[in-house]
Amino acid sequence: MRKRSVLAWGVAIVCFVVLMLVTPAIPQSQEYHDFADQREFLGIPNALNVVSNFPFLIIGVIGLILCYHGNYFKLSLQGELWGWTCFFIGVAAVAFGSSYYHLKPNDARLVWDRLPMTIAFTSIIAIFFIERIDERKGTVSILPLLLAGMISILYWRFFDDLRPYALVQFVPCIAIPLMAILLPPMYTHSAYWLWAAGFYLLAKVEEAADKPIYKWTHHIVSGHTLKHLCAAMVPVFLAIMLAKRSVETERYTFLLFTFYASWHDICVKNIFYTNQGTLLFTSVLEQRSLLRTLRISWTKYKENGVRVEETYTYSNVPVDEELHS
Repeated sequence: MRKRSVLAWGVAIVCFVVLMLVTPAIPQSQEYHDFADQREFLGIPNALNVVSNFPFLIIGVIGLILCYHGNYFKLSLQGELWGWTCFFIGVAAVAFGSSYYHLKPNDARLVWDRLPMTIAFTSIIAIFFIERIDERKGTVSILPLLLAGMISILYWRFFDDLRPYALVQFVPCIAIPLMAILLPPMYTHSAYWLWAAGFYLLAKVEEAADKPIYKWTHHIVSGHTLKHLCAAMVPVFLAIMLAKRSVETERYTFLLFTFYASWHDICVKNIFYTNQGTLLFTSVLEQRSLLRTLRISWTKYKENGVRVEETYTYSNVPVDEELHS
């Protein structure tokens, strides 16, 4: 396993070096600072682009409080707590960094706009490693990912080359939805990851269409202002997910499972398990993903003799042949 991890990091580094060698530098266009809505209100220049960052502060502070106040989010792993702490700190800091930038847009101030966003991006990747791949490796990756994000910003600032920063920003947009679909979740309510990714992509579209949206709305609101509001929905969805999700590790003293795997024409009935057998059931649940299907029906008998039947449906779960031997 260790060799595979070293190989994976080696391949990633080689790919990055090759990408940097074969692609041209991407300088920061000064037209980026020319936003559509430059109206002043109550003495605040670029007022709507400034005040539309306020939601980041609200959700960032609320998320940070709920991480620690009575463990409201029920974060059971130390790495999770660190990762979500960094994420909500980054979200809250966006309000200050982005507001500071929009008061007088230029490259020097743009650093403070992008730095907190990068902290949030890289924290999310580490959280996904913890939840979907490996707890220890994900926890260890928090600091290197944060440093990589910061270095990408410094590289842009000193060498006027956005390529490393572009990777840090857009790789999560691809990796997170793919991991959410392909890798088995540790918790329920994983669909909120996809909602968050969808709103972030919508925010990027609105950012690109800043001036057309300002024109279409008859100079009421610009695309960049809407981008801030949509991007603020990302941590909202993730906070809701944290509040609602739960770990699926229920155990019962006596279980009757009926597995149906139609693609293998296998039907195993009346298999009785003791408490040790429930571990097998847990391992089956951990193989779930959004691309797999399995209908699991069981009857659970509690100590008072009450009989309760439940059925769950998943998709394309591989059948372990040893289970039926």
